[in-house]
Amino acid sequence: MEREQALLIVKQQLTEQRYEHTLGVVETAVKLAKQYGADAKKAELAAIFHDYAKFRPVEEMKQIILAQNMPNDLLAYNSELWHAPVGAYLVQAEVGIDDPEVLDAIRYHTSGRAGMTLLEKIIYLADYMEPGRRFSGVDDVRRLAEEDLNRALLQAVKNTIAFLLEKRQLIYPDTIHAYNSLVREVKGEAKR
Repeated sequence: MEREQALLIVKQQLTEQRYEHTLGVVETAVKLAKQYGADAKKAELAAIFHDYAKFRPVEEMKQIILAQNMPNDLLAYNSELWHAPVGAYLVQAEVGIDDPEVLDAIRYHTSGRAGMTLLEKIIYLADYMEPGRRFSGVDDVRRLAEEDLNRALLQAVKNTIAFLLEKRQLIYPDTIHAYNSLVREVKGEAKR
């Protein structure tokens, strides 16, 4: 699917502000893909569609989670997580994108997971640090991303966990698994 066609489809699903965010994620994802040797076309496509389901009604997302046999434990956590796996499903069902790498990058862009692929890491990080993001710690992650994708991602996940702890919110297990997996990867890289 061509970029302009994809953007036209996704623009209909988003607010103007969220569409601007998406353009920032696309720009960042393509840059990271080129920097770290990932497929830039897949990164662009996953970035364009990463928030496809962001504004779907919570009840609709809940029904899709149940009907598609997604992990039921999702329902016990903040509904902000739901748009990622629901989005991956809807992008396949409604848009016809069936590349498993692109769909997984969409599916895990909010929670992360253990053993993330390069494309999953890029979309998670691009969503976290796109140029429109303004919050404590984001500039540190941007600096790290210039040098080391895994260290930047580890810092982003760590910041997210700290934010959730501060707010006394539940932390989805995949996020903890992503953190642990990244710690192992970064420590393994340090031993080389």
